[in-house]
Amino acid sequence: MDMITATDVRFRYEEESGDATAVLNGVSLTIRQGEFVALLGHNGCGKSTFAKHCNAMLLPLGGQVLVRDMDTRSEDLVYDIRSTVGMVLQNPDNQLVSTIVEEDVAFGPENLGVPPEEIRARVDEALKAVGMYDYRKHAAHKLSGGQKQRVAIAGVLAMKPACIVLDEPTAMLDPQGRREVMDTICRLNRENGITIVLITHYMEEAVLADRVVVMDEGKIVKEGTPRQVFSQVEELRALELDVPQPTELCFALRREGVTLPDDVLTVEECAAALLQQLP
Repeated sequence: MDMITATDVRFRYEEESGDATAVLNGVSLTIRQGEFVALLGHNGCGKSTFAKHCNAMLLPLGGQVLVRDMDTRSEDLVYDIRSTVGMVLQNPDNQLVSTIVEEDVAFGPENLGVPPEEIRARVDEALKAVGMYDYRKHAAHKLSGGQKQRVAIAGVLAMKPACIVLDEPTAMLDPQGRREVMDTICRLNRENGITIVLITHYMEEAVLADRVVVMDEGKIVKEGTPRQVFSQVEELRALELDVPQPTELCFALRREGVTLPDDVLTVEECAAALLQQLP
């Protein structure tokens, strides 16, 4: 089943001067249920704008976005669409609304009118899913950045979405916080079958996805598995994007005449390939 189907989506922001800035210029993309998709592109390419179309935060000015066959432009379906696709933003402080962790996670279900006993079950389940159950009575503002982001994810999980869109959720975190959040995202996808759309500038995070989609100037210019996309080092550089460091190292060595594969993604794969070159 398809989770999100975007067809020739176009969007522009109206400026105070009356001019319009085109941000999406005919984006067509299908995201399948249970898939983990990483969305890449330099700043201003339209990826965050597209993400907001996935749960009707923004509506297309041209084309169509369907969430499980529900048209995002149908006002009667907004509740169902946003219950299906949850959004996690870059700064967790912008999503924390209560002082105590479990109260924050309960906020969404309470607004949906979920019965109290069901809210209790959802909160506990969501906090356990992100590894934050032991912190349920803690003050949210005293948590680390990674912990706050996991609580923000739990708050979305408590709404029972089938898909979560995450807009650079690790951008403001230290390496430990980034690992915590990415471990959580991968576990939710692999073990719970939740569809993940991840916007990121960190190529080592994109490597974990099933599929990588690259945007430029409001259009999709590349898509494929991480190996397929990141093997195109020079093309990605032309789009002002990096590649994973092991991929970069092997690319540089190949240019010096060392025979190495062009689809290396991880440190382990890089080490194994280099070992094979030893006499």
